[in-house]
Amino acid sequence: MSRIELAPELAEDFERILDHLASHEVANSGQRIGEIIAALDILVQHPLIGRPVANAKRELVIGRRSHGYVALYRYVPEIDTVFVLAIRSQREAGYSERYSAG
Repeated sequence: MSRIELAPELAEDFERILDHLASHEVANSGQRIGEIIAALDILVQHPLIGRPVANAKRELVIGRRSHGYVALYRYVPEIDTVFVLAIRSQREAGYSERYSAG
């Protein structure tokens, strides 16, 4: 079983997502964050499930449409650890500059 480490910067991503949900008056915004975190649990058993992107990173698609998000992560097999680097809505153009997929 792989270990999952969340980058401290994910707090900014979650804040951005919560702000967006609040601006659209989504009632269950806290539940959405919980769903994202729960979806990351699949990486414990299947760290290579995400689609490969540049620089040995991968993307895990979570949900769909207005409930859709993408988690950028890197799996380091030598230490059997998944480092979740960023999360964005599927409708966002890309990740913040701190972690580009390319």
